[in-house]
Amino acid sequence: MRFSSLGSGSKGNATLVRAEDTLLMVDCGFSLREATRRLQRLEVSPEELDAILVTHEHSDHCSGVAALSRRYGIPVYLSHGTAGTGRCDGSHELRCFNSEDVFDVGCLAIKAVTVPHDAAEPCQFVLAWGEQRLGILTDLGSVTPHVLEHFSRCQSLLLEFNHDLAMLYAGNYPPSLKRRVGGDWGHLNNAQAADLLRRLGGARSGHLVVAHISENNNSRQKAEEALLSVLDSLERVEWACQAAGFDWLRVACADGEG
Repeated sequence: MRFSSLGSGSKGNATLVRAEDTLLMVDCGFSLREATRRLQRLEVSPEELDAILVTHEHSDHCSGVAALSRRYGIPVYLSHGTAGTGRCDGSHELRCFNSEDVFDVGCLAIKAVTVPHDAAEPCQFVLAWGEQRLGILTDLGSVTPHVLEHFSRCQSLLLEFNHDLAMLYAGNYPPSLKRRVGGDWGHLNNAQAADLLRRLGGARSGHLVVAHISENNNSRQKAEEALLSVLDSLERVEWACQAAGFDWLRVACADGEG
C-alpha cells in the first residue's frame, strides 16, 4: 500500500491511497482543474480513481468533490451528516455510511473513526490492506480514548500538527477564530499531536507525515521541537506542504518491512 498527497493545509487537502488495482482519494479541497493538475504531478489520471472519501464538509476538504466525481463518474463515500449539509450535492453518486462503520472499496478495508471537530458528522479513516494499516488523522481539536484505540496499530500515520498555541494566540486572527482553532472542536496544536504520538508509543515502523500545518500559526521549527520531545530522530518523518503535498510513500508491513 502506498499513499501521497496533492496538498495539505487550510487552502485545500487531498490524499491518495493505492493498493493493488484500487486507488482512492481522501477529500478534495481543490478545484477540478487544480486537482487534475496536481494528479498529473503524481502520474495519476482522474479516471483511475475508484472512490472519493470525504472526512467532513469544510471547503478545504470537499469544495472540489462534486465536480471531480461528476466529471469522471466517481462514487463518493461520506457520513450521513456530511451528506446532509449539501456540500457534496451534484456528485455522480453518494454512498453514505454511519460513523464507526467499516466498509470495503476494492481491496481496501476502511474504518471510519469519529473525531471531535466542528462539523456535522466528521470522521477520519484507518485504511487496511492485509496487515498494513494507514491512519489519516487531521481536523480534530482534542485526542479522545476512542481515537487512540483506533489509530494504535497504524504502521504509517498522516497526522495534523496544525498550530503552535503561543503563535496562534499572539497572531492576527480575530478572538472568535482563535477560540475555534484552539478549542476542543478545532485543530490539534503541536503539543497535542506530540502527546498523541507518545500515547501511541512514539516511533512507528513506517512513515509519520506531518500534515495540515498552519501557514500563519506554525513553523517547521516549532513542529520539529514538538516531535523531538517524543521521537529520537526525524529520520522517518515526512512533511505535507500546501503547495505540493508529498510524493508516494510506502506503508510498512506489520513487521516493519516495506
